Amino acid sequence: METQSSTHRATDVTSVEKSEDHPPHLSTCLGPLFDGQNIPQTRMISHPRVSGVKPLPGRRPQTSSRVRLFRRAFFPDVSDRDWNDWHWQIRNRVQDLAQFDRMLALSNDERAAIEKGGTLLPVGVTPYFMSLLSYDNPEQALRRTVIPHTNEFVCSPGEAADPLAEEAMSPVPGLVHRYPDRVLLLVSDFCSTYCRYCTRSRVVGQGVLHPAVSRLEKVFEYIRVNPQIRDVLVSGGEPLCLSDDRLDWILTELRRIPHVEVIRIGTKAPVVLPQRITPQLTRMLHRHHPVWMSIHFTHPDECTPETSRACAQLADAGIPLGSQTVLLKGINDSVETMKRLVQRLMAMRVRPYYIYQCDQIYGSAHFRTPVETGLDIIRGLRGFTSGYAVPTFVIDAPGGGGKTPVMPDYVVGREGDDIVLRNYEGNLYRYHDPQPSVEHSGV
Repeated sequence: METQSSTHRATDVTSVEKSEDHPPHLSTCLGPLFDGQNIPQTRMISHPRVSGVKPLPGRRPQTSSRVRLFRRAFFPDVSDRDWNDWHWQIRNRVQDLAQFDRMLALSNDERAAIEKGGTLLPVGVTPYFMSLLSYDNPEQALRRTVIPHTNEFVCSPGEAADPLAEEAMSPVPGLVHRYPDRVLLLVSDFCSTYCRYCTRSRVVGQGVLHPAVSRLEKVFEYIRVNPQIRDVLVSGGEPLCLSDDRLDWILTELRRIPHVEVIRIGTKAPVVLPQRITPQLTRMLHRHHPVWMSIHFTHPDECTPETSRACAQLADAGIPLGSQTVLLKGINDSVETMKRLVQRLMAMRVRPYYIYQCDQIYGSAHFRTPVETGLDIIRGLRGFTSGYAVPTFVIDAPGGGGKTPVMPDYVVGREGDDIVLRNYEGNLYRYHDPQPSVEHSGV
């Protein structure tokens, strides 16, 4: 629960001068996340292994044994109230080599990548999500998604800093207008946890895209004068890392534009920062309906009790939930893994929406699979699980071509007046579909 003390209350955005030429301080943009207070120092035990450690005493909120053991090992003095406070989670993100060394048995490649760092995509992981990582297995799926590797420094053919040409389609800083009736609004470049395969690695974590009022008002004005825009996707960075007040202001301004029918929020917060989903947040979002939410899920191990509760709160607030999953080599590139993921999502009231072929950003070749792998996964899902659980496999076409569906070939061809179909089992069937005669075609 968010504290209501004056020292933690998010700054009301209306108090920020609208004539500002420079982004406000992060404490203004993100509310109490960076409020200038001293970050509490948490004591960590000297030995990083958590196996065999006794769970924390007393009654615990519903969580996994992995999370309980991790807390006992590394944050034994942190109260439930702090651990479940999203502000605390962000203030205590794991970001430097010394912290990772305490919590993980780093491989040589991981250590070298963290040390080299430089201007590449920064590293940062919430304590909660750290608790889900394997201590001694660098090949664990979740660990590979957030811990740097030296492969990130290898540039392969076809890769680019901005493979989707978002900058070329940005009429106003932080706004991408690729499709006729919808736009992508990037509210900030901050994330609580950085994915190593991020499409916007050129931007996120660089401190160059702030939720400044002056910039956002230019975005709103562009949307106002383009009445064909009916759908706004609010993303980033992580939009849910904004304070409730700042996010409320953004949604209110969008709702004041008559032709904006739908607002969508793209987020990974329910997965890496489920503490962010509070009753206050869901009540605020409910006021701006219709609001939809696309949640970035990667692997079934992310479907924890905490994430399930976060999704339940959002769904109970009337927010339709969809998932977006990037296909990643050695992480989720099997039918078995993807089936477990989509089935768990369905149980959590999250509709599997997209599987993305991994974008060709710099240093991402070690994550990319052949396109045929994605087709094999769709073949392995269609007919073998609920239709609602089968996402659309897409490639975001390089150069700004947009999301292009890629489907298995279920239509074999035509034989006379029949369409020959191949079903999920590989069997062939005929569907009578006579071609219109010239006499009845109007020619």
